[in-house]
Amino acid sequence: MTRWGSLVRVQYFPPGRKEVNFMTISVQVRKGETMDKALRRLKKRLDREGIIREVRDRRYFEKPCAKRRRKKKAAKFANYLRVRNEKM
Repeated sequence: MTRWGSLVRVQYFPPGRKEVNFMTISVQVRKGETMDKALRRLKKRLDREGIIREVRDRRYFEKPCAKRRRKKKAAKFANYLRVRNEKM
């Protein structure tokens, strides 16, 4: 099932943009590597780039006030963790 030089490729199209910028993330399948391992490497790479998170965030429209509220809540939690870790 695997061939040397096979390519697993994902194209990401940012929603709501008139210009389409192609952002191709590809993973080369190594010799003797299964497709499952190559897909796992691709998923890790997509996660590191933040593409999956961005696609999930853009799936539905979020009102600006809700976005500010969510960011404020995340900052408050991060500050709580920072203070808690300093005390330890």
